[in-house]
Amino acid sequence: MKRILTLVLALLLALSTWGAALAVNEDVEGELVIYTSMYPFAIDMMDAAIKAEFPNLTPGVDGSFFFYSGTSKLITKIYGEMGDNRDQPLDCDMFMVAEPAFSLEMKDYGYLHDFEIEGAENLLRFPCDPEGYWYPARVCNMVLAYNPEMVDAWAAKGVSIPKSFKDFACDPALKGYISMGDPLTSGTAYAAVCALLDKYGEDYLDKLGQNRVMRESGSTAIAKLQSGECAAIMILEESILKYIDDEAQNGNEVSNVEVIYPEDGVVLIPSTVMIVAEEYSKNVNTEAAEAVAQWLLTEDAQKLILKGYMHSVLAGMKDYPAHSVDTDSLIAKDIGVDWEKAYHEREQINALWTEKVTQ
Repeated sequence: MKRILTLVLALLLALSTWGAALAVNEDVEGELVIYTSMYPFAIDMMDAAIKAEFPNLTPGVDGSFFFYSGTSKLITKIYGEMGDNRDQPLDCDMFMVAEPAFSLEMKDYGYLHDFEIEGAENLLRFPCDPEGYWYPARVCNMVLAYNPEMVDAWAAKGVSIPKSFKDFACDPALKGYISMGDPLTSGTAYAAVCALLDKYGEDYLDKLGQNRVMRESGSTAIAKLQSGECAAIMILEESILKYIDDEAQNGNEVSNVEVIYPEDGVVLIPSTVMIVAEEYSKNVNTEAAEAVAQWLLTEDAQKLILKGYMHSVLAGMKDYPAHSVDTDSLIAKDIGVDWEKAYHEREQINALWTEKVTQ
């Protein structure tokens, strides 16, 4: 009898423990589609974590919760779905794109659902929308990079490696030897251009044009650093960190690519999470979207952001991406972006870029 009672108690304990484990987010149901510009390897980690955290939530994109594309391409896609009158439903339920100016725009169009992150003002190290329409969820960092193995070779050609964004554009010795993303297709490149325009004026774009800056993907730019075709590149820190860490995990020490944290500052891009308003949402499930948005700002989710070589938005997070530097030290030297200007003057800034750099 005593043995039977013991077994029954053990079974009841196991059932209660199992039930508690399932109870966390098992009530979150329905289908969900998130448009994002996070790199695919980061999406894979986040996707697996959401599936584990929300076992009854259904991925809406071929087994994934995420539809991936570059920020500018996603914005173009969203415009198409909105229609000419900006009044049509979308094929997604959430956005996680790189450029916060887009959050301001979608709020103005009435396409966003407001929600509360309790204690957000103390939880986050970056601003959020005061009405709850968007919150920062990950931080991208625009920096410079160079090849330490090529410093002497470049010096023999009369080229010094730039230590600042200003030198990157303005040193005539770098003509034909620099590369960056195209702000017409990359949201983070657009953010950097906005910040540097405010800091240095239109002359900055004139100098980039005169120095014949190449507009290329991060992988192409890194390859040109290594081959000696480029002396320096403007690039997201996460692209360099991932390359260095991938090689380190394969037992290889990287000596031909290194980050430069520019002397005149970095450009931090606190990319936001937004929920599509119910009347425009693909799956009409703002409750599930809120649960996922809340989870994205937990320590567990933010640790995945760090593994994606981006910085955390949490004020209390002391960790930072592998091979990077302390996030608070970067915040102290952030050039900053006027997101209202980036939103309202997008056409003019793109036109300036085209006129001064690409023509």
